Amino acid sequence: MLEPYYQQQENIITITREQGSAFAKQVADDFNPLHDVDAKKFCVPGDLLFSLVLDHYGLSENMEFSFVGMVDETSELVFPAEAEQFEVTSKEKVMLSVSRSGSNSKCSTLIDSLTRNYVEFSGTTFPHIIIPIMGEQQVMINPARPMVIYESMAIHMDNLDVKEVTLEAGQHEFSYDGKRGKINLRFNLLSEGQKVGYGEKHMLVSGIREYCQETVDDLIDYYNNRKSTLKA
Repeated sequence: MLEPYYQQQENIITITREQGSAFAKQVADDFNPLHDVDAKKFCVPGDLLFSLVLDHYGLSENMEFSFVGMVDETSELVFPAEAEQFEVTSKEKVMLSVSRSGSNSKCSTLIDSLTRNYVEFSGTTFPHIIIPIMGEQQVMINPARPMVIYESMAIHMDNLDVKEVTLEAGQHEFSYDGKRGKINLRFNLLSEGQKVGYGEKHMLVSGIREYCQETVDDLIDYYNNRKSTLKA
């Protein structure tokens, strides 16, 4: 599933702007301008790094991911030998920190279904989840410079003896102090209707301002128009 979105020479993985942008739009349904091919500060989607880790190391019962550095087309990613704790680096700089424990599954069917469902959920959190959850507290992101940073995520599996999983949204949380805030997006993992795991995605928000419905409507219209244009 991931082969079109990276290349590997010996132990070095690289991702072009075109590949990162294609993954964001074709797999994650994520139209963040940071993932555009011509973005001034292009950034490889964190969900692609998450997907590559699962593909490389399998799915463990407990996994935590911390996105430390910004990966772009110049990054030369080194995936180290399997361990309970490891770091994906580029030119000796840490880009992603991973910790894991418990049993491990390398079932490609399970990993593919988890990857597709999580990435789709993660990629569509803006604007469908983030804007409403901030609006409940009468604040919003700065539409001129919407800074939402993918900080970390965690997954726990109660049962790895399943073939496929689906994802359902859980209870989300948003808190802020001044112009900075934190978003905690929770989800459950289901197999044949039964809960087999759960997870969280943590995001940082800056440039928070007072809520304005007209501005929010304009922002959502802009996002939807951009999405329909780029998908055409």
